[in-house]
Amino acid sequence: MNIRKISKNNIDIAVIDSDQTLITDGSSALDFFATIQYDSGCDRFVLKQSHFAVDFFDLKTGLAGNVLQKIINYRMKLTIVGDFSVYSSKSLSDFIYEMNSGKDVFFLNSEEDAITRLSEV
Repeated sequence: MNIRKISKNNIDIAVIDSDQTLITDGSSALDFFATIQYDSGCDRFVLKQSHFAVDFFDLKTGLAGNVLQKIINYRMKLTIVGDFSVYSSKSLSDFIYEMNSGKDVFFLNSEEDAITRLSEV
Protein backbone atom coordinates (compact mmCIF):
# COMPACT_ATOMS: atom_id res chain seq x y z
CA MET A 1 0.00 0.00 0.00
CA ASN A 2 1.16 3.49 -0.84
CA ILE A 3 -0.19 6.80 0.47
CA ARG A 4 0.12 9.83 -1.79
CA LYS A 5 -0.49 13.15 -0.09
CA ILE A 6 -1.99 15.79 -2.37
CA SER A 7 -2.68 19.41 -1.44
CA LYS A 8 -5.36 21.42 -3.17
CA ASN A 9 -6.87 24.68 -1.92
CA ASN A 10 -4.63 24.33 1.17
CA ILE A 11 -6.34 21.04 2.05
CA ASP A 12 -4.32 17.84 2.37
CA ILE A 13 -5.83 14.68 0.91
CA ALA A 14 -4.49 11.13 1.24
CA VAL A 15 -4.84 9.06 -1.93
CA ILE A 16 -4.47 5.36 -1.23
CA ASP A 17 -2.87 3.14 -3.86
CA SER A 18 -3.11 -0.61 -3.35
CA ASP A 19 -3.98 -3.75 -5.27
CA GLN A 20 -5.60 -5.31 -2.20
CA THR A 21 -9.02 -5.20 -0.58
CA LEU A 22 -8.48 -2.91 2.40
CA ILE A 23 -11.94 -2.53 3.96
CA THR A 24 -13.65 -5.77 4.96
CA ASP A 25 -15.52 -4.86 8.16
CA GLY A 26 -16.36 -1.88 10.35
CA SER A 27 -13.76 -2.30 13.07
CA SER A 28 -10.86 -2.85 10.66
CA ALA A 29 -12.08 0.17 8.68
CA LEU A 30 -11.79 2.40 11.73
CA ASP A 31 -8.28 1.10 12.42
CA PHE A 32 -7.36 1.61 8.77
CA PHE A 33 -8.60 5.20 8.63
CA ALA A 34 -7.00 6.08 11.98
CA THR A 35 -3.67 4.69 10.78
CA ILE A 36 -3.84 6.56 7.48
CA GLN A 37 -4.80 9.74 9.33
CA TYR A 38 -1.86 9.33 11.71
CA ASP A 39 0.65 8.44 8.97
CA SER A 40 -0.41 11.15 6.51
CA GLY A 41 -1.80 13.89 8.74
CA CYS A 42 -4.89 13.93 6.50
CA ASP A 43 -8.54 13.52 7.41
CA ARG A 44 -9.69 13.31 3.79
CA PHE A 45 -9.18 10.12 1.86
CA VAL A 46 -9.52 8.82 -1.69
CA LEU A 47 -9.92 5.06 -2.07
CA LYS A 48 -10.84 2.91 -5.04
CA GLN A 49 -13.94 0.79 -5.34
CA SER A 50 -11.68 -2.28 -5.37
CA HIS A 51 -10.37 -1.41 -1.89
CA PHE A 52 -13.76 -2.38 -0.45
CA ALA A 53 -15.11 -5.90 0.04
CA VAL A 54 -17.89 -6.78 -2.40
CA ASP A 55 -20.32 -6.90 0.56
CA PHE A 56 -19.82 -3.17 1.00
CA PHE A 57 -21.91 -2.55 -2.11
CA ASP A 58 -24.72 -4.86 -0.96
CA LEU A 59 -26.56 -2.55 1.42
CA LYS A 60 -28.38 -5.48 3.08
CA THR A 61 -25.10 -6.51 4.75
CA GLY A 62 -24.89 -3.21 6.65
CA LEU A 63 -21.17 -2.92 5.93
CA ALA A 64 -21.44 0.36 4.00
CA GLY A 65 -23.53 1.98 6.71
CA ASN A 66 -21.18 0.77 9.43
CA VAL A 67 -18.02 2.00 7.68
CA LEU A 68 -19.43 5.32 6.50
CA GLN A 69 -20.92 6.11 9.91
CA LYS A 70 -17.40 5.87 11.34
CA ILE A 71 -16.16 8.35 8.73
CA ILE A 72 -18.86 10.81 9.74
CA ASN A 73 -18.53 10.24 13.51
CA TYR A 74 -14.79 10.88 13.43
CA ARG A 75 -15.17 13.95 11.19
CA MET A 76 -13.30 12.52 8.25
CA LYS A 77 -14.22 12.76 4.59
CA LEU A 78 -14.02 10.00 2.01
CA THR A 79 -14.36 9.66 -1.72
CA ILE A 80 -14.65 6.23 -3.30
CA VAL A 81 -13.60 6.19 -6.94
CA GLY A 82 -14.96 3.63 -9.36
CA ASP A 83 -17.60 2.55 -11.83
CA PHE A 84 -20.75 2.07 -9.77
CA SER A 85 -22.92 1.39 -12.81
CA VAL A 86 -21.89 -2.27 -12.53
CA TYR A 87 -24.36 -2.60 -9.63
CA SER A 88 -28.01 -2.94 -10.57
CA SER A 89 -29.41 -2.22 -7.09
CA LYS A 90 -31.82 0.73 -7.01
CA SER A 91 -31.26 1.10 -3.27
CA LEU A 92 -27.50 1.38 -3.82
CA SER A 93 -28.07 3.91 -6.60
CA ASP A 94 -30.29 5.95 -4.27
CA PHE A 95 -27.72 5.62 -1.47
CA ILE A 96 -24.91 6.89 -3.73
CA TYR A 97 -27.10 9.80 -4.85
CA GLU A 98 -27.78 10.75 -1.21
CA MET A 99 -24.11 10.48 -0.24
CA ASN A 100 -23.05 12.64 -3.19
CA SER A 101 -25.57 15.28 -2.07
CA GLY A 102 -23.91 15.51 1.35
CA LYS A 103 -20.55 16.79 2.52
CA ASP A 104 -18.68 13.80 3.97
CA VAL A 105 -18.78 10.79 1.62
CA PHE A 106 -18.77 10.75 -2.16
CA PHE A 107 -18.86 8.12 -4.89
CA LEU A 108 -17.18 9.52 -8.01
CA ASN A 109 -15.78 8.26 -11.30
CA SER A 110 -12.25 9.70 -11.25
CA GLU A 111 -9.44 10.53 -8.87
CA GLU A 112 -9.35 14.06 -10.27
CA ASP A 113 -13.04 14.57 -9.43
CA ALA A 114 -12.44 13.07 -5.96
CA ILE A 115 -9.61 15.48 -5.16
CA THR A 116 -11.62 18.43 -6.44
CA ARG A 117 -14.66 17.48 -4.35
CA LEU A 118 -12.65 16.86 -1.18
CA SER A 119 -10.85 20.18 -1.56
CA GLU A 120 -14.15 22.08 -1.76
CA VAL A 121 -16.03 20.75 1.28
